[in-house]
Amino acid sequence: MDADRRAEENASFNPELLKRLVCPVTKGSLAWDGDRDELVSKSAGLAYPVRDGIPILLASEARAIISRVVKFRASRG
Repeated sequence: MDADRRAEENASFNPELLKRLVCPVTKGSLAWDGDRDELVSKSAGLAYPVRDGIPILLASEARAIISRVVKFRASRG
């Protein structure tokens, strides 16, 4: 899917929702990643997709993320 279409589909996502939404795994805060159209839970290491402006807060739909520090250390080891 091209970037213009993704932006159009997720244009209805309201970042104000971040004040009310929490990670379903850790109950911690979420951060919006507009480049990937995802809600990120740093504490869980998961990124939840947003489709058609709707956050999909299911662990089974989330993408695992790895911090840059861990990647850097792994590449040096």
